[in-house]
Amino acid sequence: QVQLVESGGGLVQPGGSLRLSCAASGRIFSIYAMGWYRQAPGKQRDMVATITSGGSTNLADSVKGRFTISRDNAKNTVYLQMNSLKPEDTAVYYCNVDARTSSLIRRDYWGQGTQVTVSS
Repeated sequence: QVQLVESGGGLVQPGGSLRLSCAASGRIFSIYAMGWYRQAPGKQRDMVATITSGGSTNLADSVKGRFTISRDNAKNTVYLQMNSLKPEDTAVYYCNVDARTSSLIRRDYWGQGTQVTVSS
């Protein structure tokens, strides 16, 4: 099993910044893609940013130029640097990891979610 521990959410004013972290632990053979998704009240969960094991990134159009995703493979950790935050960025942010835990098992794992609220 893989455990994901997220941190860094909170309340911030419009235009402010936050940095989310997600550390994976457990019996991990390999980690492939890592990413962040978010879900606002009454809405579906949407992709925010993903990063492959080789460092290639993909960001949602709504966050391009404001958010940056990165990872530290030695620490099995993915980060989301969020700048110029807007009220519409308010949501619960979930970490997602595609990991192999044995020669037969590879699947997605989700974090518990961290609340990000952008409000004055």
